[in-house]
Amino acid sequence: MSEMKASENDPLMKTEIRDGMRIDWDAPIVMEDGLVLRADIFRPMKQGQYPVIMTMGPYAKGLAFQEGFKSMWDRMAAEHPDVTANSTNRYQNWEVVDPEKWVPDGYVCIRIDSRGAGRSPGKMEVWSPREAKDYYDCIEWAAQQPWSSGKVGLNGISYYAMNQWQVACLQPPHLSAMCVWEGAADFYRDVYRHGGIVNMMPLRWYPRQVCSVQHGVGERGRRSQVTGEWVAGPETLTEQALAANRGDLEQEVLAHPLDDEYYQSRSPQWDRVTVPFLSANNWGGQGLHPRGNFEGYMRAASKHKWLESHGLAHWTHFYTDYGRLLQKKFFDFFLKDEKNGWDQQPAVQLQVRHPGEKFVERHENEWPIARTQWTKCFLEPESHGLQKVAPTKEAQLHYETKGKGLTFRLPVQQEAIEITGPLACRLFVSSETADADVFLILQVFDPQGIEVTFQGALDPRTPVAQGWLRASHRKLDPILSQPWRPYHSHDENQPLTPGEVYTLDIELWPTSMVVPAGYQVALTVKGCDYEFDGPPVVIPNAFYPFTGVGPFFHTHTQDRPADIYETRNTLHFSQKHQPYLLLPVITPK
Repeated sequence: MSEMKASENDPLMKTEIRDGMRIDWDAPIVMEDGLVLRADIFRPMKQGQYPVIMTMGPYAKGLAFQEGFKSMWDRMAAEHPDVTANSTNRYQNWEVVDPEKWVPDGYVCIRIDSRGAGRSPGKMEVWSPREAKDYYDCIEWAAQQPWSSGKVGLNGISYYAMNQWQVACLQPPHLSAMCVWEGAADFYRDVYRHGGIVNMMPLRWYPRQVCSVQHGVGERGRRSQVTGEWVAGPETLTEQALAANRGDLEQEVLAHPLDDEYYQSRSPQWDRVTVPFLSANNWGGQGLHPRGNFEGYMRAASKHKWLESHGLAHWTHFYTDYGRLLQKKFFDFFLKDEKNGWDQQPAVQLQVRHPGEKFVERHENEWPIARTQWTKCFLEPESHGLQKVAPTKEAQLHYETKGKGLTFRLPVQQEAIEITGPLACRLFVSSETADADVFLILQVFDPQGIEVTFQGALDPRTPVAQGWLRASHRKLDPILSQPWRPYHSHDENQPLTPGEVYTLDIELWPTSMVVPAGYQVALTVKGCDYEFDGPPVVIPNAFYPFTGVGPFFHTHTQDRPADIYETRNTLHFSQKHQPYLLLPVITPK
């Protein structure tokens, strides 16, 4: 390792040769308005021009994965030794690539603290149009550097995936490929409001994981384990100055109950996403991470796009050999022009899920799968069954919205059945008040009647699939809606008349599950969040106990006042009210 040297032109920038890489710490990138963002740049030792792998976001580029997210790192490292192999792991950072596994293969890795975060000054506004324009400027800056080949790729998880869709819409000339790994896309439907209901996750995430490393936290924060610098510095601002220098996310979301310009300015225009991409999602990411990856694959205008779907915890396969080698093959093809066979890669690669966290890889040509048998399973009020024949007798079933709801079951499977794809449900509902929130959970039970749950992206015990809808947001978009994916406009509020029956078409996010013989599929209709049957799972250093939905609660009292949403709802059955669940049953090839 050589001595770290300060730049003559910039007192914050330092350079060194370390662990087989040339590293620039806090390299300045000037935005169009003159503000300077700070980047860490990891380059090969040999002089030359190399393609770039870039990320930009608010998590502080100097905060080690092992320090900022210790419990996640420890579990991943213990369960997947290939993650830590062949690396010192000194440069591991939350949700971005390990440069020690990319730089030796001829890539420049760049990590940028977004405006107002980490080492970059300015006002923090997460996922804003301003941030997307900054990202555009960073991509074009990197393409012009003497060590750059002019080809820039984007690759990261979650936040670092979501803002890829945003900057892709701006079409930077040198953006050549992107790997969107377990992100989201639609900031109304995927992120802030599930079916119109406020999602608590981003409101809790923002102060805990973003504001804690806001630029200006400085000496109240942490030091980089590699450089010794303050990860959220170098200056230390007052709490009042910090608050004035960031958006108030909770108040912004509450102030925008409909899908208006606030959300639309952050969500992709799919006809403008033309760059080649690999969209990878997690079956267990219900609440944030699968829907946008599927929507992006289906709707983006790019002529070169691939879809991958896997399981296990949120961060795992991005770092395992499975995920890293898949990413590298994709980028080698588009950023290095290597003839490695990626052009023969099937359009869709699925890790089909079985009980016991077992996955079987299968390739398909499209999504949804063309040979899907869309199967209507009608809800039956007397037996609480799911059946092929629609009920005709008039009946009503009531449920308390804070209770366990109503569960409807298919007959026990006589042979295995695969359910892979998007799902939908049609219900006929009345409320005692002017609105109703409906929560749907697709469940599977083993022969002993115990629910089969999975390691979700975040929660270790998640159900097979979930869906949400606020009844006053029942209006459908006639152009985008499909029988298997109802698409709600969310552009007006249509209050209910108490006691009147309304038709609700509800989207359940895509899933995959092979249900063995002897197991049973069920649908639960509730008025509140799912909870698995058992005590919460407590993980050391985790931010909250796990009850089945991870951080994706829908409990904001301003959004869900008790006098409206803590009441009783009724499901209706008759000749003209025949509720059903639409299942994507896959026949063997």
